[in-house]
Amino acid sequence: MRFFKQACIAISLGLAALTALASSANPQEGSDYRVLAQAQPTESPGKVEVTEFFWYNCPHCAAFDPMLSAWVKKQGDKISFKQVPVAFRDSFIPQQKLYYALEAMGLTAEMNPKIFRAIHVDRQTIDTDATIQEFIAKQGIDQKKFSALYNSFGVQTRVRRAAQLEEAYKVDGVPLIAIDGRYLTSPSIAGAAMSNQPESMQQAAALQVMDVLVQKAAAAHAKK
Repeated sequence: MRFFKQACIAISLGLAALTALASSANPQEGSDYRVLAQAQPTESPGKVEVTEFFWYNCPHCAAFDPMLSAWVKKQGDKISFKQVPVAFRDSFIPQQKLYYALEAMGLTAEMNPKIFRAIHVDRQTIDTDATIQEFIAKQGIDQKKFSALYNSFGVQTRVRRAAQLEEAYKVDGVPLIAIDGRYLTSPSIAGAAMSNQPESMQQAAALQVMDVLVQKAAAAHAKK
């Protein structure tokens, strides 16, 4: 009898997860995604702009990164993908500078997975000027060039811009995905009905919602 009850519970949870995934293929405003009261300008004429707000120390961002990267690759030329490192506190700023220095060197696609792994698998501390420089020194990167960019006016400007975007998009948690300056979703938003399921299912739900929102945004572009 006990086994039967456990099996019924497992089946019920599985059906609930499948129902939630099915609903994310037909997402509803307010439950699967949010709409900004004031749409934000984008910088990618003719394309749907997709922006991820993230934080290197966030375990959920690290877990989402492989699936998100695969999704972005699958989209091809349909979208313009951007990332914005957040700073909920001043102590986050060194990692923002890390991201923007690597971006200026064209190394974010290569280095982001390594940084996530170093922090969340190898348990390395990479969140201060000193620990970041120590980490970079071991990666075969031109440290002199990196340091110059890390401390540059250009990177400082990008950090200030990130703060403005964080406020404009009402970022209250990460990872958060913005679609075309208007729609917001995330694994925690789209996967809210799957709190008892593996995080990967919440991520899959978010990606389904993103597919629909990209199509919605593309259709709006076509009418202009």
